[in-house]
Amino acid sequence: MNKKKAVVSLGHEALGYTTLEQWDAVKRTAKALADLVEADYQLTITHSNGPQVSMIHKAMTELRRVYIDYTPAPMCVCSAMSQGYVGYDIQNALRAELLGRGIVKTVSTVLTQVTVDPYDEAFYAPTKVIGRYMSAEDAETEIKKGNYVKEEPGKGFRRVVAAPRPIDIVEIDAIRALADAEQVVIACGGGGIPVIEQNHVLKGASAVIEKDAVAGRLAASLQVDELIILTSVPCVYRNFGQPEQQAISALTVPQAKELCETGEFEAGTMLPKIEAAIAYLAENPQGRVLITSLGNVRDALKGKSGTVITA
Repeated sequence: MNKKKAVVSLGHEALGYTTLEQWDAVKRTAKALADLVEADYQLTITHSNGPQVSMIHKAMTELRRVYIDYTPAPMCVCSAMSQGYVGYDIQNALRAELLGRGIVKTVSTVLTQVTVDPYDEAFYAPTKVIGRYMSAEDAETEIKKGNYVKEEPGKGFRRVVAAPRPIDIVEIDAIRALADAEQVVIACGGGGIPVIEQNHVLKGASAVIEKDAVAGRLAASLQVDELIILTSVPCVYRNFGQPEQQAISALTVPQAKELCETGEFEAGTMLPKIEAAIAYLAENPQGRVLITSLGNVRDALKGKSGTVITA
């Protein structure tokens, strides 16, 4: 029996928001991932990194403030750092969980770059908030550098960066080779390191990429059988958070597009996941998308929970 190939996208719940939270969270996450391995899935894993990259950016900025000779780390470097330490925690937790179940399988993390268009409209209207709260004076300094800032009343100013659309995954051949060798691969963490291709040189971009968008791109590039998006809710809902909230067990792409057009899904939460599903299924119509929570993976595999999206 051939293994089902899947890309699994992990949200903030899978990692926590601090270093200590992450150590505990990845142990729970590893159990859900191991359940998928036991269900005969060949996994390629991607993950969020919002709190992690924000923490690293803040730390590196503060280091520069204390030690003037240090150079501030650009966003692309902070993204690379977050990929490394999040991948390290996930791969060790999953390896331990698999070995505890008698499964011997290599788990690898690939430092992954993703190309973006330098003329993407997102660069002209940044939306992703990162880093520490700043004073008005510090915010003015950032503006003079050409960076964008946003004021949060009563708290201060924070930097905002662009979230451009992913184009190509630079290390896709390496990821595919590891997946074909039946290794568990962790790649494109935090949406990947955004880079702009200039002739034959890759230049880091001051941006972050939406991790769900990269999950869809990764699933399409690998032509996997399934894209599994693990989030904080057990399924997709109509009228989410309202008294008339209704669980949606199945959607087709036309139905999903219609719900997007009517504003059914919130921009910062469920909408990117639905858009990723639509993009993946456009390139792989025979595929399947499952959206559920970490704690509901077992039931979702039995069709008792989650939302399934098909072309």
